[in-house]
Amino acid sequence: MKRPRSKNFMPEGYCVKCKAKKEIVDGVEETMKNGRKAIKGKCPTCGTVMFKILGGKAAVAAATPVPATPEPAKPASTT
Repeated sequence: MKRPRSKNFMPEGYCVKCKAKKEIVDGVEETMKNGRKAIKGKCPTCGTVMFKILGGKAAVAAATPVPATPEPAKPASTT
């Protein structure tokens, strides 16, 4: 059963120090080097940093645009 998402819902992650699943406190959504989204926050019990990788890639608009103009043709060499 899926949990409905609301504005105050924080995702659940695994705390390696407490060895339990807990809600991530003060979570901030980040984009990793490979373009995937993740949430970084703290454990509510011990304060250890928690990190959860989210599904899907980040928006394509964040990537650098590719120029749409074709390169000019090079003249044929006569050798």
